[in-house]
Amino acid sequence: MKKNISIECLRLKEIRKENNYSQKSFADLLDVPSTTADIERGKSKVSGSVVVKLIQNFNINPLWLYGKSKQKFLEKIDKDISPKVITINSQQNENILLVSQKAAAGYPQNIQDSQWFEQLPAFDLPLPQYRNATYRGFQVEGDSMMPNIRPMDWVIGRAVTDLRDISDNRVYVIVLKDSLLVKKIQKLQDMSKVRLISINTEYIPFDVQVNDIQEMWQVNSKLTFGVTEPEDNHLLHQLQESMRDLKTQIRNFQK
Repeated sequence: MKKNISIECLRLKEIRKENNYSQKSFADLLDVPSTTADIERGKSKVSGSVVVKLIQNFNINPLWLYGKSKQKFLEKIDKDISPKVITINSQQNENILLVSQKAAAGYPQNIQDSQWFEQLPAFDLPLPQYRNATYRGFQVEGDSMMPNIRPMDWVIGRAVTDLRDISDNRVYVIVLKDSLLVKKIQKLQDMSKVRLISINTEYIPFDVQVNDIQEMWQVNSKLTFGVTEPEDNHLLHQLQESMRDLKTQIRNFQK
């Protein structure tokens, strides 16, 4: 007779498959000996320590795990992602600091070091769009946001202080614990994560844990250099030139 498997064992297996873990790698994550096979078959119970690991790593609602709630994920815990350091100019206005590609490499590790930030170039834009909020400029590296944002462009972002304020498909500068990225964002049902999307479709979207985000800046403008004529305009000019040549030939023929 086939043994009935408890709902928590079935749902543990569901979580594993949704997050693309093998039974061995999932066991390593949950501090379970060997593999999770015995739990998934109903031979072993889901221990309290495993439940804690599921909450910590996947924001799983324990009531859902045991079939007592339809809400799979816990509400996201508020996290402070506001700028850790700001600088003021002589007029007591906030500076717009510029973070070059070189400086970006050390930004996550120095995010609370005021002396490090004082070495960055700073300027002030006397425009109403840059008032009543904190702004920062970041130089873009790589081609993942092509064609909208090119390598070496500068993007200027407004500080985000609450993750509830982020919007799908807007471009953000995301400061993680070990890197700084410029990406579009997509919210997920699992509020412990967000999905980062490149405009360049050659790059695959990927998820990051909200707890790994240190700061976030919503991009609202950019500075670009070496502007070239769009290809469409170049083709248009070619067509116009061809039409002029054709008209000249027709006039000569009529003579």
